Amino acid sequence: MSDCLFCKIVNGDLDTEIVYENEDLVAFRDINPQAPTHLLIIPRLHISTLNDLNPKHDRVLGSVVRCAGELAKSLGYGEEGYRTVFNCNEAAGQTVFHLHLHLLAGRHLAWPPG
Repeated sequence: MSDCLFCKIVNGDLDTEIVYENEDLVAFRDINPQAPTHLLIIPRLHISTLNDLNPKHDRVLGSVVRCAGELAKSLGYGEEGYRTVFNCNEAAGQTVFHLHLHLLAGRHLAWPPG
């Protein structure tokens, strides 16, 4: 999608601090971090929300989730702990309508979240 912020990152049209990428996904630092480590992991394929997933997305969604765990471990949070979050639609806090997983770590994360 030409007007999607995250598609522009995937296409290299916007400069951002990419921490990991492969053929299926891109991971980068959130510009408004809510924890000392706050990464966004997105599929290269534009999928607007969790509601738009279908069985053909299973592999790429699994890659997104697995990447979060691998990044957390590589950054030293595997044992300490970290949080992963998908927001779905505006009332849940989704502001960019391209599926993305938040990886938050580096501070105590209370429950319930805000």
